[in-house]
Amino acid sequence: MKGKKRVGIVLFQLGGPDSLEAVEPFLLNLFLDPDIIPLGPLGWLRRPIAKWISSRRSIPVAKKYAEIGGRSPIGTLTERQRAALVEALSPHVDAVAVTAMRYWHPLTREAVESLGKAGALDELVLLPLYPQYSFATTLSSLKEWRRVYGQPDGGPPERTIDHFYGHPLYIQALVERIGSVLRQFADGASIHLVFSAHGLPMSLVDKGDPYPRQIEATVRAVCELGARQYEAWPRTHLLCYQSRVGPAKWLQPALTETIEKLGHEGVKEMLVVPISFVTEHIETLHEINIEAREEAEKIGIETFRMMPAVGDSPLFIAALKDLVLRAVGIETGSSPNAASIGANR
Repeated sequence: MKGKKRVGIVLFQLGGPDSLEAVEPFLLNLFLDPDIIPLGPLGWLRRPIAKWISSRRSIPVAKKYAEIGGRSPIGTLTERQRAALVEALSPHVDAVAVTAMRYWHPLTREAVESLGKAGALDELVLLPLYPQYSFATTLSSLKEWRRVYGQPDGGPPERTIDHFYGHPLYIQALVERIGSVLRQFADGASIHLVFSAHGLPMSLVDKGDPYPRQIEATVRAVCELGARQYEAWPRTHLLCYQSRVGPAKWLQPALTETIEKLGHEGVKEMLVVPISFVTEHIETLHEINIEAREEAEKIGIETFRMMPAVGDSPLFIAALKDLVLRAVGIETGSSPNAASIGANR
């Protein structure tokens, strides 16, 4: 009798500094990424520009990290997701899961080293933890993987899942999280639901980046399912973007501008949903839960809530499990719409 498949799984994330001293080198790695600052034939300027930006921004950014505990929580939270996924997969495959952070430890090269120590694998699944595909996140992480790992010739077959923005279990996980916060309002139907996604420079959108279209599809699916499952689902929702850096044009409207607009319109209650984040980041814990909250209070909004990220919730782990098993050709008995799951190559 043949044993279970031995499947390697690489979970890709952006990463974050694990101490205040790590903020500047983390930012340097970020701004050295050609997918973040594309300079074309002027690529030789990337390192001096990145060093200048990271040195200049490290002080104010470190102050923000100091306000949320002195470090990014993403390493710990992604490790919880990794461990939960391995456990969920254990009845079906012998899973060897590693984390490859793009800009801080464990870096992609460390993930490759860990896989090398794990021994022979039957298949390898590359799973970026970015629900929506973007050149700046998904593509950047997969490019780094190819640079470090090399070509897959002679190794285990690779399966790549490059998005899961419409996976039914992922959508259900978001709806469940929103529903848990809606219960904190006297009348959930009357509040404003504000979806906030990480921003993206319009230069990437103009080149065909599918990210904003996929974000909109996720929001649509969440609202459709939420309205079916909750009588008190908000009647009004908006989509905005956050985390703009530099003078270039980014996706609009901005989160702060949206909050100001709602405040001037007399809105008193809102729930902000970080729609593109699967764990807490500085973008959720500081940018939304501190900065945006302060802005809301100034403008007269009386009740401000933020949805917790899906993290290692059972539904989200079930979504990741389904993605992996389908990628290696194992049916799970559930039947999500394959078109909404992601690309398995």
